[in-house]
Parts: sequence; C-alpha cells; structure tokens
Amino acid sequence: MIPIAKPLLDEKEIEAVSNVLRSGMIAEGARVAEFEEKFADYIGVEHAVAVNSGTAALHASLLAHSIGVGDEVITTSFSFIATANSILFTGAKPVFADVEYDTFNVDTDCIIDKITPDTKALMPVHLYGHPAEMKAIMEIAEDHDLIVIEDACQAHGATYGGKKVGSFGTGSFSFYPTKNMTTSEGGMITTDDKAVAERARMIRSHGSKQRYLHEIVGYNLRMTDISAAIGLVQLGKLDDFTSMRKENAKVLSDALGGLDGITVPVVRDGCNHVFHQYTIRAEKRDDLAAMLNQSGIGTGTYYPIPIHKQPVYTDLGYNDNLPECDKAAGEALSLPVHPGVSKDELKTIIESIKDWVVEND
Repeated sequence: MIPIAKPLLDEKEIEAVSNVLRSGMIAEGARVAEFEEKFADYIGVEHAVAVNSGTAALHASLLAHSIGVGDEVITTSFSFIATANSILFTGAKPVFADVEYDTFNVDTDCIIDKITPDTKALMPVHLYGHPAEMKAIMEIAEDHDLIVIEDACQAHGATYGGKKVGSFGTGSFSFYPTKNMTTSEGGMITTDDKAVAERARMIRSHGSKQRYLHEIVGYNLRMTDISAAIGLVQLGKLDDFTSMRKENAKVLSDALGGLDGITVPVVRDGCNHVFHQYTIRAEKRDDLAAMLNQSGIGTGTYYPIPIHKQPVYTDLGYNDNLPECDKAAGEALSLPVHPGVSKDELKTIIESIKDWVVEND
C-alpha cells in the first residue's frame, strides 16, 4: 500500500528522545525553550509558544486575544473541524465564508460580506499548504480593526510574498504525525506581540507565570521535552522535506494536468505551496478514490462534510449557503505526495489514474 501520509523518523529522533529520557527532565523544560526559539527564528517572528496540539494553539491564540462570548470570528467551513471548534471553545461564534475554487482557501470577497459589528477576528486557513490571500486579508483586518489568527496547521514553511505564514497575524501550527514535520503531537503559537505571547504562556499553564500564583483561568496545554526533542530534529529536516514534496507534486501535475475530469492543484504567483496535501479535483471523486484504494494507493478525502453541515453545527442552527465549499467537499481528493513516496510509486499513481480516465471516458 502506498500510504497517503507517512512520518519520516530515523535514528536522530530516537537519539534525541533517548537523551531527554536519560536526563530525567521529560516535562516542559530546556528542549521546549530551544524549540520555541528556533521555530520563532524559522517563521521570522519574535515569539513562539509551544503547546500540546494544533487545536490547543488555535484555542490559546484566541484566548490570548481576549476573544470570547459575544464575539464573532470569520473563518472557512472547508477545513478540519478544530478550526471552528477552537472558536466555540472560547464562547465566540464561528462565521463561515465561502472558499475559492482554485486554492480551496477562504474567499476574501465573501469575508467582507460576513463582517458585522460583533466581528472581532479573522481566521484564515492555509489549506493543504497553500497560503491564503494574505494581502487582502490583512487589508480587510486593518480597515475593520480586526485580529488575524492564521490557522497554519498544514503550512509549515509556506510563504506569501516571500514572508512565511504564521508571521502576518498570530500563527497556529500543528505537529501531528501526518504534518510536514512532527513532534508526535504538539502545536506552536507564533507572534510578534510580546503581550500575546505572555498571555498564551499563562493560558497553557493554568493561568500562571509564577508557580502557585494563578492570575487568569488557564489550562494544561504544555508540550513535553520529549516532543520538543523530536521537533528540533524535524525542524532541521523541514526544508528538505518541503523540497521533496514540491518535486513529487511537480511530477504528478506534469503527468495529470489536462486529463479529462481532473483538475490539478494551482500555485498562485508569489506563493510557496508546501504541499501538505496534493489535492486534485475529480468529477467522479468517489469512484476514482475507490479504484485507487483497491489498487493499493492510499488517498485522502479532506473534507467530505464541510463544518457547517456537521451534526454538531446543524444542531446549533447553522444552515449556510456556501456553494463553492459544498462543491469542493464533493470533488477534492488528495494523493500521496510525502517525501517517502518513491519515483516508482509516483509512476504507479500516475498510470493508475490515466488508465481510469481512459476507461471512464
């Protein structure tokens, strides 16, 4: 089976974890601090705050900006549910804008239509590793005095206009095993705002800056030194991983572009797409996915039910009209693109899809 995702770990990660275990300091400690510093440098921001998941990063980022009951946050429904749930966690209301056809990212024209007096923040998602349209998003935020919290959980190292995502507003990253780099589980908040970073650090540790002195309501969202040790090694490999993903994506696009019923991913001018997922559109998506899976080729359908149509949201009264979002949910199909995919495996994927297209013409 050619897997849709595969974390790449070797003796360097094993040694890094072993060193932490031998040290006896396995909770949040020196490795976490080092990981925060190096990740901040990589993204190009002043501060990074390590937490225990991407969801925690989104949640704590919102709380660090004092977003809560009565506030609205505009985001996309075509994403993993954690994007919207993190808003619900604070007591605020997710407001869904439609998406662009070509990038699957939030449509900035739709954002403007969704702004109300209760709107406090925008949460664009850099979906599949392609940056959202950050120039327009930052202009909207400035015009309407809104906070920008970037869901960059799938976009480690992606750039827009030469600037890394996660450095425009407050960034939130995930290090889940299938992401472009991993800590096994974990997340990171990135910001140039010292006050936001300080508040995020308190939120992740029971509302405390000083042991046993709790100034605000907080949580236990801390990252361990074990996870940070893995993250430090993976961060050093990230650019090479990204290069391999982009090379694999080019091979796929060169071969699949122009096939009837298939639309390959775009890369907008001025954007660096890091291909967390290589996502095509297929008119007969489910049939194609079934064939590939039967042929031993893993696929991913992200996301077949948009957030606004999930039962938990329809029970809350959501009934949005988001035609592009619904269309994407029925056509998007991700193919293996990770660094572990071999040239022979890419050839197998390509030949299988070409044969299927001919058979279904």
